[in-house]
Amino acid sequence: MIEILKATKIDFMGKRYYALALTAIMSVLGLFTVIQISRGAANLGIDFAGGTAVQIKFNERVPLKDVRQALLSGGISDVELQDLPGENKVLISTKKSEENIGDVSKKMISALSQKYSESSMVVDSSTEIGPKVGKKLRTDALWAVIAAIIGILIYITIRFQFRFSIGATVATFHDVLAVLGIFYLMGKEINLIVVSALLMIAGYSLTDTVVVFDRIRENLRSRLKKSTVEVINESINEVLSRTIIVSLTTFFSAAALFAFGGEVIHDFALAIMLGIIVGTYSSIFVASPIVLLLGKDVAMGKK
Repeated sequence: MIEILKATKIDFMGKRYYALALTAIMSVLGLFTVIQISRGAANLGIDFAGGTAVQIKFNERVPLKDVRQALLSGGISDVELQDLPGENKVLISTKKSEENIGDVSKKMISALSQKYSESSMVVDSSTEIGPKVGKKLRTDALWAVIAAIIGILIYITIRFQFRFSIGATVATFHDVLAVLGIFYLMGKEINLIVVSALLMIAGYSLTDTVVVFDRIRENLRSRLKKSTVEVINESINEVLSRTIIVSLTTFFSAAALFAFGGEVIHDFALAIMLGIIVGTYSSIFVASPIVLLLGKDVAMGKK
């Protein structure tokens, strides 16, 4: 494999306490975001908050300000409009309480029909979700993430040792919480698409961490005269080039989706990009230090 960095001797473990402090801050931010989501206080999509989403296709591109004005004329305010460039489509969404859910989409279509003829627009899709359903989806999404991380814990325990599984699990939790917290700070909408991105991030983080752990385990068995700190540092340096190359190629793929994939998957691609950065960091500065901090190696009797 191509090596962009050769024979590096970076003291990663010497910086572990600074890294763990940053990890703690990001994790606290993520936990705060989870609490806000559970309270319904975050910027939740209609998947989780309840509401109505209607996608309209026009024969030609229509300015969003004209669509908004048509809706206001029909008595519909407090809507979010999203233009889908190149497709002449507009996504109209609004978050409403349960008693207002019923005919909101019909009112939207009726209001637009007053300005645009039926031949010039087509309703592509219409979705209405009540708050109770949104709350259930929030709960199900949370359990999906927890179940994925428990699966990671079991897998790493079987493949490595329990302390390795703790390191991988904490790193994965950190990655999910960090990306979630960043989205909250950015005011980004949190919906099912973002949750699917978080699950992908968990998988990516695990893959990168396993590569590092494989080298650490191999070197712990062969370099008996060296301390665990030295072995972990050498192991990370040995796979550093591979880690950077894989992360960059994956990041560029996600960046292409972000730039050219359209508004529909914009936030999904952004979450993946953030997850790659955070996941690369955590495999080096979160998972490995935790393995070191948990004590002596069971197989080799090292500290």
